[in-house]
Amino acid sequence: MTAQTRPYLTETEYLERERVSMIKHEYYAGKIFAMSGASEAHNLIASNVNASIYAQIRGRGCRIYPSDMRIKIAKTGLYTYPDMTIVCETPEFTDMTKRDTLLNPMIIIEILSPSTERYDRGVKFQNYRTIGSLKEYILIAQNKHHIERYTRHEENTWILTEAIGIDSIIIIESIRCTLSLADAYELVDLPPESPSEDRTITDTE
Repeated sequence: MTAQTRPYLTETEYLERERVSMIKHEYYAGKIFAMSGASEAHNLIASNVNASIYAQIRGRGCRIYPSDMRIKIAKTGLYTYPDMTIVCETPEFTDMTKRDTLLNPMIIIEILSPSTERYDRGVKFQNYRTIGSLKEYILIAQNKHHIERYTRHEENTWILTEAIGIDSIIIIESIRCTLSLADAYELVDLPPESPSEDRTITDTE
């Protein structure tokens, strides 16, 4: 993401511009940040994960939103576009008529890239942790078979579970489904992994 050289924008001005913009921008503290395009691996992983999860939760009333769904983090004022957002309660929006800025994600999934990984793990996750409805935060590597899942257990406690290797799976507890890495990385051209890397690790942050 790149900061745009523009004067301070109010949230209303940002949203007016964003709704007609050809590219997506994050917004924070009066500044906008252009979001870069996605790689083939990123797009394939997003499509695979969406298909796998949707097949398991179809009919339960949960909604899966792709990266065009903007969310607002009420406590910090950050507007951003997660790669995937899941809501199983009634969705809440900043504007119930336009319904284009979500307030209550239950699960957020980000697909890591070299340009965004530090941000997704750091400042962005700090912002996400202030969302009261958020139960799970999932990070998916696009250069190796590796998925990390952070689960909220108490207000300031998040538990990390990792799945490493093509034969591993990750359990997404809040929606009672599993995601196999074989499904997530189907047709994604990655370097081969050693069988010894296939394992699941649990830790706390």
